[in-house]
Amino acid sequence: MRTVATDAIARAAAILDSGGLVAFPTETVYGLGADAANPEAVRRIFEAKGRPADHPVIVHVADAVDLGAWARTVPETARQLAHAFWPGPLTLIVARAAGVSDTLTGGQDTVGVRVPSHPVAQALLRAFGRGIAAPSANRFGRISPTTSDHVRAELGERVDLVLDGGQAEVGIESTIVDVSGERPALLRPGMIGAAELEAVLGQPLARPTDESPRVSGALAAHYAPSTPLTLLAARDVDALAISSRRIVILARRPAPENACATWIEAPIDATGYAHDLYARLRVLDAGGFERIVVEMPPDDPAWAAVRDRLTRAAAGAGGGAP
Repeated sequence: MRTVATDAIARAAAILDSGGLVAFPTETVYGLGADAANPEAVRRIFEAKGRPADHPVIVHVADAVDLGAWARTVPETARQLAHAFWPGPLTLIVARAAGVSDTLTGGQDTVGVRVPSHPVAQALLRAFGRGIAAPSANRFGRISPTTSDHVRAELGERVDLVLDGGQAEVGIESTIVDVSGERPALLRPGMIGAAELEAVLGQPLARPTDESPRVSGALAAHYAPSTPLTLLAARDVDALAISSRRIVILARRPAPENACATWIEAPIDATGYAHDLYARLRVLDAGGFERIVVEMPPDDPAWAAVRDRLTRAAAGAGGGAP
């Protein structure tokens, strides 16, 4: 994790204040930031990413006390989760306060808010002094960036400044919990798991319904490489490994002895796998392979976020039978 010079932070805050776009690191992925109180600046995010106007963005704030500026009310469940997990990779969906722009919320009556823990994000938020709207700094629906180089490759001159804080520590997006209704609901899994959340809340989380708010990264197809990506069980992966040279396989174990496909061995633990996932997918996407084949991760709560991202990536990349 790198530090960023004070003058770079000051320059970034000035760009945000003038309505510009700044990409900056968080502990999850890099975000594409704009002044959350400036609808025209937020529209620039949507234009730069090619993001649909009804797809809401998350507001990043420096401290849990700032939640009250964006929420119509702050329920006790929000206070409990904020106390336990902020700063950190958790987004809370709350009923929006008066004056919160439709541009942020996709026209909904709710808004997502989080307090990032990355020191560069914290320094920028404190220098800027207001909320920063920031979805991931990539083209809409594609692989999220976990380094500054990823941002530059994706968005180029559409960003006024990129702050380099090194590789993101977590590597996948935040957990999203809706606390705007009667019962908290888990809308997007992340590295803060359901069991941890439920232990703090003292109640089970509800599942998303058709009435749940739309949130970032919850479309069926998302996080996708350009190369078709297929998820397969271990036995099917092994069969392909010995029959095709034109694919690349990502698995959590060594290759079979008779494999002729390119085989990449991933970390065996969910934390390490998530940290490497997007950077690894970018490398594989640029490798000229006909297809990326990924061994299905374990059906275990610790792997819920990774399974979610890979399932959506496969849908977005046209994943089917190889």
